[in-house]
Amino acid sequence: MADFTSIRPNALIQSAYGQSKDLKAVTEAQPEKAESFGDMLRAAAAQSAETVRQGDEISTAGLTGDASVQQVVEATMDMESTVRVSVAVRDRIVEAYQEIMRMPI
Repeated sequence: MADFTSIRPNALIQSAYGQSKDLKAVTEAQPEKAESFGDMLRAAAAQSAETVRQGDEISTAGLTGDASVQQVVEATMDMESTVRVSVAVRDRIVEAYQEIMRMPI
């Protein structure tokens, strides 16, 4: 039996590399427009919500037989990792806020 565990991560790395090259070209073309931290968080939250929504749609399609089991499992894994990262970021933001509130004035 062949081991296909390395295929998906390599594809993800190559995809991320390709996307980073595209982002670099965009940021080099428009150096005067810097993205704020709030904009970055807003975009990440929107992308997370979109990933969860797509995963939910694929899960529903899997129940009706319109999506394969592999597609459902991949969508579920993407949703799970997205939720885990979102919760970790939220926890860090809350922790930073609490630390700021403990600072003496």
